[in-house]
Amino acid sequence: MMDTGSPKLLRTQYETLFRVSQVLSRSLDFQHTLREVLRSLEITGHLTRAMVSVVDPDAGDLTVHAVHGLDAETFEPVRYQPGEGLLGVLLEGKRTIAIARLGDDPRFLNRLGLYDKDLPFIAVPIQVGGALQGVLAVQPDQPDDGLLEERVHFVEMVANLIGQSVRLSLEVETERKALAEERDTLRRTVRQKHGFDNLVGHSAPMRRIFDQIRLVSKWPTTVLIRGETGTGKELIANAIHYNSPRARGPYVRLNCASLPETLLETELFGHEKGAFTGAVASRKGRFEMADGGTLFLDEIGEISPAFQAKLLRVLQEGELERVGAGRTVKVDVRLIAATHRDLEAAVEAGDFREDLYYRLNVMPILPPPLRERMEDLPEIARHLLDRLGGVQSRPLTLTGAAQRRLAQHHWPGNIRELENCLERAAVMSLDGDIDAELIRVDKPRATSRNPVAVAPAPTLKISADGDGNDDAIDPGAEQSERQRVVAALEQAGWVQARAARLLGMTPRQIAYRIQTLNIEVRQI
Repeated sequence: MMDTGSPKLLRTQYETLFRVSQVLSRSLDFQHTLREVLRSLEITGHLTRAMVSVVDPDAGDLTVHAVHGLDAETFEPVRYQPGEGLLGVLLEGKRTIAIARLGDDPRFLNRLGLYDKDLPFIAVPIQVGGALQGVLAVQPDQPDDGLLEERVHFVEMVANLIGQSVRLSLEVETERKALAEERDTLRRTVRQKHGFDNLVGHSAPMRRIFDQIRLVSKWPTTVLIRGETGTGKELIANAIHYNSPRARGPYVRLNCASLPETLLETELFGHEKGAFTGAVASRKGRFEMADGGTLFLDEIGEISPAFQAKLLRVLQEGELERVGAGRTVKVDVRLIAATHRDLEAAVEAGDFREDLYYRLNVMPILPPPLRERMEDLPEIARHLLDRLGGVQSRPLTLTGAAQRRLAQHHWPGNIRELENCLERAAVMSLDGDIDAELIRVDKPRATSRNPVAVAPAPTLKISADGDGNDDAIDPGAEQSERQRVVAALEQAGWVQARAARLLGMTPRQIAYRIQTLNIEVRQI
């Protein structure tokens, strides 16, 4: 019987091995692949009721993972402890079990209600690198014909193939988990770097900005951030994106003032191959790159009226055409724009389309200039020095005299000017301590970018008669900051609003100086 049956059996086994190898190389979905392997064993290998159990690394027992011959929806997982039933014996001894007639072995438990007692039974270990990972169990579809040993050898080869697939699947899963952990770590780092922690300040104007960011982050509303240069418009855009439901999507940025109009169109909308000289391949634009996420367009007020019409269509219709293309592309993009320009004046002058203005100005956010939140200056300075200290690998500190020197300046360049000033002082500091003499500030000057430039506060000198006449101001007097503030308060009858006018300050600024200079306010 061995002689007549073996050639036919060998052909069947070769065909089955080929089919199994194809299934295992087709997909990395291990659960689906196992079901297909077990199905192939029955179709071409005449091995029915196939089952794969896997070792639980924590519990140390076997769990039935895939079964061919039972309804997957009604099948309930079964576990085997070491020594429990035939599979438990294999788990304990890690050796193949072959039985000519299953009903003759008292260790058979039939807990699945799957196997035929009158047929042979084969269970072989699935090993990876010498370690037991699972068990492959099958039944030939005919009673024992004397070829049980040959069938055992064949099932061991299939188990070896499954073991290689398990090894690959485990490696892919380990790599996937590592990549997922790295991705989540990077997301947390980016969110921390670009979230609220990077926006410093507890003044009333900044609290309003924080509230606006929290509200607008929830929705895909278009945001227009308007403010002077150096007020942190890009930081606000970052915080909106990374605290929004689109935080997992792409975040694409573009400074519209950095490109000429001819390049701006291809940069934003993309182009097709051959659209112009040098277009050797098709290329996505920033809008397509930001699909499902956020697009931040800085200096939106610098684009030309002709390009404004093209941008308006994208915002209205949510679709665009690549340069040189004849078809439209739908995009789902949340737009955040920023500008330092007076857009209302630009609309009046005909330099900016009114319809685009209304499309952009859905949710305006106006970050205050530094001079209007001077009480935040110490905290901002500490934040900037911590960052500079990280770059220079040393701690940087600011003395009280240096803080007072900073408070005397009105910062027309805002936080960017402050950062440059502190970096210059840090470079000149030998020991990391920054004193007043290291603080070098530029003279305030009006510019087209920052049209509101405040002149330096005049020094005051009390007149001899002490009548509080405003004409008693002596801009050339050499007095300390504290003396000037006290003199102004005394002339104003300790009314802070009037003293602020005498000094050329806002009430908030003089209140900050009273606090930092430890001036005791008199009640008159």
